[in-house]
Amino acid sequence: MRSITIGESTFSCQPDETVLETLLRENVKVPNGCRQGLCQACLMRSLDNSPPASAQVGLKDTLQKQKYFLACVCRPERNMTVALPNQQGASIEAGVIKKQRLTPDIIRLVLEYQTPFNFFAGQFVNLKRADGLTRSYSIANIPKNDNILEFHIRRLPNGQFSSWVHDELEPGAQLTLSEAQGSCHYLSGRAEQPLMLIGTGSGLAPLYGILADALAQDHSGPIHLYHGSRDLNGLYFVEEMRELAAEFDNFHYTSCVSGDASESDHVKGRAHDIALSSIETLKGWRVFLCGHPEMVNQSKRMAFMKGASIADIYADAFHVMQDKK
Repeated sequence: MRSITIGESTFSCQPDETVLETLLRENVKVPNGCRQGLCQACLMRSLDNSPPASAQVGLKDTLQKQKYFLACVCRPERNMTVALPNQQGASIEAGVIKKQRLTPDIIRLVLEYQTPFNFFAGQFVNLKRADGLTRSYSIANIPKNDNILEFHIRRLPNGQFSSWVHDELEPGAQLTLSEAQGSCHYLSGRAEQPLMLIGTGSGLAPLYGILADALAQDHSGPIHLYHGSRDLNGLYFVEEMRELAAEFDNFHYTSCVSGDASESDHVKGRAHDIALSSIETLKGWRVFLCGHPEMVNQSKRMAFMKGASIADIYADAFHVMQDKK
């Protein structure tokens, strides 16, 4: 007989009983629908042992890597400690070691942590300051042994947290970080697969990490990155991207300006329109979309219509939270 632990409670899972059946029997509220592993309403995450492969059928490979599973078809092979997707694990403390202005409205914030912390480049964390104010930001670097996390934070109109980061946060200050979340990140295993990365504004942050991860893991297929902004002030890391394109034959970079880009060496137009019109078919491609929600949603539909599989489209829409004056 296996045990299922959720929060501070542990329950016995009867033979041939699923995780969902066990939890519902014990009056634990778990969202559910079809109970056949199709609707994915009962998505959960194992915090220790890997779930059976049969309980991960139909999930994105990035979710499988993070031990997500469908509770309605999961018959545990070992004891499991589980959580719902919106239940966060332990938080850690990190100190500010660097602030760098990338554009008039975007700050590069570098934090250093001491507590062990697992993440994939492209995932996001919740940053919380001392008074509890919290916002979510994507990780722009790959895991190394230096215990560093990098974020690109755009100042929002009336943005209480982002304005504080830009104007008041100083090196040496401490922030609280949630565990890393999100499925928009690179996974090895299909090194020859073409990759398309499209981002706007600070949406370059997760794409920058995903690109670095793919190159570090010797991805051999073509990688196309399109970064767009309304004006020239919204573009950054242009020279760094061009240097990488010169160094790696399989990496191609295009900077785009949708507003006035006269007398510039950037492509005129919206990044997703330019990217998706440049390729006849996306069948067999992996697509990463990060930035403005409207761009992300349009691009998802366009990429699917171009032949990309839904399972190969990874999206991170930057829904902003603004504070009214």
